[in-house]
Amino acid sequence: MQFSPISNICDMSSTRTLHWFRNDLRLDDNPALSEALRGDELLPVVILDDRFWGTDRWGHVKTGPHRTRFLLESVADLKKAIEELGGSLVIRQGLPEKILPNLMKEWSCLTLTAQAEHTPEEMDIETAVASAVSGVGGSCQWVEGHTLFHPDDLPMDIGDIPDIFTQFRKKVEKHSEVRECIPAPVSLSCPNGLKSDELPSLNSILDRSGQTMPTADSRSVLPFKGGASEARARLKHYFWDTKKLAVYKKTRNGLVGPDYSSKFSPWLAHGCISPRRIASEVYRFEDRIEANDSTYWLVFELIWRDYFRFIAMKFGSRIFHGKALKPESPNRGTQKHPFEAWKDGRTKDAFVNANMRELARTGFMSNRGRQNVASYLVHDLGIDWRLGASWFEHCLLDYDPASNAGNWIYVAGVGNDPRPNRKFDTQRQATMYDGDGKYQTLWSSDALELDIR
Repeated sequence: MQFSPISNICDMSSTRTLHWFRNDLRLDDNPALSEALRGDELLPVVILDDRFWGTDRWGHVKTGPHRTRFLLESVADLKKAIEELGGSLVIRQGLPEKILPNLMKEWSCLTLTAQAEHTPEEMDIETAVASAVSGVGGSCQWVEGHTLFHPDDLPMDIGDIPDIFTQFRKKVEKHSEVRECIPAPVSLSCPNGLKSDELPSLNSILDRSGQTMPTADSRSVLPFKGGASEARARLKHYFWDTKKLAVYKKTRNGLVGPDYSSKFSPWLAHGCISPRRIASEVYRFEDRIEANDSTYWLVFELIWRDYFRFIAMKFGSRIFHGKALKPESPNRGTQKHPFEAWKDGRTKDAFVNANMRELARTGFMSNRGRQNVASYLVHDLGIDWRLGASWFEHCLLDYDPASNAGNWIYVAGVGNDPRPNRKFDTQRQATMYDGDGKYQTLWSSDALELDIR
């Protein structure tokens, strides 16, 4: 019989499960956590994976200061929520495949639960963790929890996902149902003697990757702060306090101000709130206030988010290749000077520059802006979309690998777009969406930067 270190020291009269919080930093509607709570005791763990502060092939630190701050705030909020329910949160820095097996041995856990991911780097980590956990006699359960529609509820196999979004959307709207949300636990039973770890400081993490936190900028559309409680507060504000949901479709292409769009994406990307919870609140709004094109459109955008995740599941690493889903597409360059000018907001296009400055200073950019700056980089400057995607990964508060790559290959003409060339006329776009020049003036210089922390 093979020696199993965990089972030899575990009290077999009770079960203890380690739940590894990844991009699911919440207690509400968390399927993987719900699975872990089937056991008698819970060992909650967050790992700040060193890989995500490494440098990518294009020379960018993968997680920049804005998202690092948001992540730490999200973990701090999770820690507080767990402690309020009588539990404790283990917080470690390093490699999950080294840390998790040791924790399972130390705390006699037979099972590890975690949210399943579906992009190459994250899946490689899962493979390494599963192997290491198996080596100490444990097992892993990877639980779906990222999407609005559960993959098992789709009206087609993953390999048959249509290559055009509209075809996918019509099928899921007709044949699939959004599952009910899972309530947050009312209490947590953690092992005796477990104490929460202190969260490392923002500066300590940034210092290790040679970064510094820029001064907060008063021009930011929102003072984004991470955490499930902040996500719920934003949802309450946008849906119930201001009822801006009722005009979402009319205002969503805005550029200035907090409420032209929902701004849920940073909290969704970190799993501070689930898409199902947002959709359930949309349906409640429709029942109590009104149902219209705007309420439908917010769910429509959640379906787009699902689609990019399922496309990642279908095509795997192909969506990160230069020619992605269109091998016949032309090669594009990696010219350093025009790319650096694009990054810094120093191009010949004032509208592009304004958006790029907002991104660098705040970690956020509107959807309209993202489409325009991506098109400009690829179609006007002739630069490989992967450089732009890398810079977005570094900067964005709401970076998500599937959505980021999906959107970039879409605009670059190598993704899920039935049109052969989606080139934006940025001058026309500026006239349509910033006709009075308010946005471009706001971001025309750095003179307005203020420390508002």
